[in-house]
Amino acid sequence: MIYLDNAATTLHKPEAVKKAVAEAFDVMGNAGRGASAPALDASRIIYGTREKLARFFHAENANRIVFTANSTESLNIAVKGLISPGDHVITTVLEHNSVLRPLYECRENGAEITVLGCDEKGNISYEEMESAVRADTKAVICTHASNLTGNMIDLRRVGAIAREKGILFIVDASQTAGVYPIDVQRLGIDVLCFTGHKSLLGPQGTGGMYVRTGVEIRPLLSGGSGVDTYNPHHPAVMPTALEAGTLNGHGIAGLGAAVSYLEETGLDVVREKELSLMWRFYEGVSRIPAVKIYGDFETGRRCPIVSLNIGDYDSSEVSDELNIGYGIVTRPGAHCAPLMHRALGTVSQGAVRFSFSHFNTEEEIDFAVKAVEELTD
Repeated sequence: MIYLDNAATTLHKPEAVKKAVAEAFDVMGNAGRGASAPALDASRIIYGTREKLARFFHAENANRIVFTANSTESLNIAVKGLISPGDHVITTVLEHNSVLRPLYECRENGAEITVLGCDEKGNISYEEMESAVRADTKAVICTHASNLTGNMIDLRRVGAIAREKGILFIVDASQTAGVYPIDVQRLGIDVLCFTGHKSLLGPQGTGGMYVRTGVEIRPLLSGGSGVDTYNPHHPAVMPTALEAGTLNGHGIAGLGAAVSYLEETGLDVVREKELSLMWRFYEGVSRIPAVKIYGDFETGRRCPIVSLNIGDYDSSEVSDELNIGYGIVTRPGAHCAPLMHRALGTVSQGAVRFSFSHFNTEEEIDFAVKAVEELTD
């Protein structure tokens, strides 16, 4: 099998991640629930991962890192906990449903949303974004990179707009955390939402968010916290304020090992390998007449994603042929990115997405190019 669906989830994980999860099953109790050795072991492992992520994203301190199950949960906490009736929010057509659907719920409850369009290559206009800011604008919420085209948004530029206008800046880093370095303080990010199971190379069911000091989010959940039991309200201290209930400690142990692996290997090394494989694939398939590729490939700064179609063939049929006939795993369809597909005119056909990991090889890429070419014959 050749696995080229890493934008959905990374299949191949570092050995250290598997080992950390397995070992956690033997030592971890419930963090913050008692002073027994297993409970303290759990607390140490979880806090250690919190410290690693704070360093990885350049947070002020570890308590600004909140653990969740995935980006979707993080984005729901951020959107529903910050946006109120009467607020205005700016977002883009590049967004995943994990951004759009919570925003639509806020709109149903009285918020207003401005959705920025894109050009034919899937790029937004920063001038349009700046012009969209109003007196009642509460936040700009955007992805760092489209999970369909791989196009990236300039976070430094958006952060500057947000700071100048005095609005919140919320970022969905699902596709970029673990690929590109993200310095939340330098970029002016107020809330960064990330998932563990994609390029961070952690287990499924792990994720989190960075919340800038001074940003107060209404909790999505309340309940057990292990502290302040007799308080009728959920504790307001971070990160407990946004972490009701027992955390996925075993998964977090694996996520901590994954972050260590990325730091030891070097994010630049990982990214350069993934991008080199992407460009090798792109250059191969772009020479095939029947293939149409989506996104902007005139810029070197992008995620390792190539989405394409072959003639008028349905993307699911192409993906099935690749899987059954060649053992190549891709992702067809709409990719939970409805507005991007509408903008590209691919609602009915969808697109076949190839996404790359540094665990892939050049031989696999060349075989995938050959497979696409054969499907056009």
